[in-house]
Amino acid sequence: MHIVMPIFQDANGLAIKFFIQKDIAQEIQAELCEVVASLGGRVEAKVPRQGYVLVQPGTAEEERLRLCWMAQDRPQRHFVPYTYVEACKIAGMQLKQIFVENGLPVKMHIHPSIANINARTTLSQRIMHSGGDPTSSPQSAKIILADPNTEVFQHLVKTYQGIPDKHVESYLWVKKCVEKGSLVYTPLIYKNPGGRRPGEERTPFTEDDEQRLCEWIAAKIPYKQTGGRTGNRLYQQLCEMIADPEYAWVSRHTWQSWRERYKKNAVRLDTMIAQIVDQKKPIPGEQGQYGYVRQDEEKNKRPRKKRAKPAEQNLHKQEMIIGGINGNGAEVPVIVFDASPVDSGPSTSRAFVRSSPAEEELEDGEDSEEWAVRIGNEPPPNWGKRPASEESEVQSPRKRTKSNDEDSIQGILLDPGVHLIDRTLQEIATEYRFTLEEVKEFYDQCGEMERTKTRFQKMRQILSSIGES
Repeated sequence: MHIVMPIFQDANGLAIKFFIQKDIAQEIQAELCEVVASLGGRVEAKVPRQGYVLVQPGTAEEERLRLCWMAQDRPQRHFVPYTYVEACKIAGMQLKQIFVENGLPVKMHIHPSIANINARTTLSQRIMHSGGDPTSSPQSAKIILADPNTEVFQHLVKTYQGIPDKHVESYLWVKKCVEKGSLVYTPLIYKNPGGRRPGEERTPFTEDDEQRLCEWIAAKIPYKQTGGRTGNRLYQQLCEMIADPEYAWVSRHTWQSWRERYKKNAVRLDTMIAQIVDQKKPIPGEQGQYGYVRQDEEKNKRPRKKRAKPAEQNLHKQEMIIGGINGNGAEVPVIVFDASPVDSGPSTSRAFVRSSPAEEELEDGEDSEEWAVRIGNEPPPNWGKRPASEESEVQSPRKRTKSNDEDSIQGILLDPGVHLIDRTLQEIATEYRFTLEEVKEFYDQCGEMERTKTRFQKMRQILSSIGES
């Protein structure tokens, strides 16, 4: 029958000795004495030569005890927080002091990348229970604990991997060491820095390799003056042909090796390429040559319709010209209808069309009166005088602008030049006393004018009913 040994007894069955920091609260000291005794240990009145010193971290007395009693020649004397007793009780075993080297605690730094406060506290206690010191700075710490899921972790690894006796570990590393019962750093692996190993030979180039390379270049860039023979893409395309059985030979070298072979022997290989070109006589720009691509299809450009200016639109609204153009050089009658409210009968004018370029030239004396200019204080020419009908319209008080009542609602002026939709939204905002931005925002979401009007009408009714109640 296997007998279970108490937690705080060594292999010989002797009780492990404990010393409790004197300025810890009496209630806590009494509880610690009781738990230690129940687990097979013994509390001493003086610091034992071999055993545990239970301290309260961060206090002056703890620092004094460490300075006085911590020494390398006493590796079996361990300083742990008083919570160590409860941790051993929960774990069901005596927690080993694995984070100790040469009788001194291993200095550790908990990096800010471990942002969770509870996780930092738990990690710190676990380190102290196992003999380590988690309060060191990044410079003095031997081990830096960080979150491996952050970008800063890889930066820390690159920064400190070249420094001897400096380690960057994941926060999960502490738990793994405690479970194993020993301090084991993450092992280093060898990463090939590139290049050939000593004694390793590269695949030599043969005459067949050079001949095939020259045939490839002659097919892709037959004329050197076009450029591109020392570029990367030409040789990358060559190695991409490895799937073709005819190009199985390209696997003998990398594309960089093919390029360097040509670059270092360009003078000799250019002569071989020129001989191949003289035999095949390819046409520049032939399909398959490097650098030539198919020209894009020409797209028929659709003429863009110019939007008529407001002045032109008003002109088209006012007049509708109905006429015929037969191109026979005859006189064409033009009938002009005025679409304005003022009744005016159709007027017919005779427009004379000249039949030859010579007739288009201005006849002598033709511009003397028609295009005369005003000189000094002389009266204006006939073309510069206002017609009597226009003067009567200007002077007549009966011609008045449209009433502002049509372009305003409840005394707020609406801009007649805005779009019909914007004007309708403005009317809704004014009628139901909401801001134009609110109305526009809802209309942009639903896209229905009637729904927008119904919504703000109901909202106004609800607000009005609230005010009355």
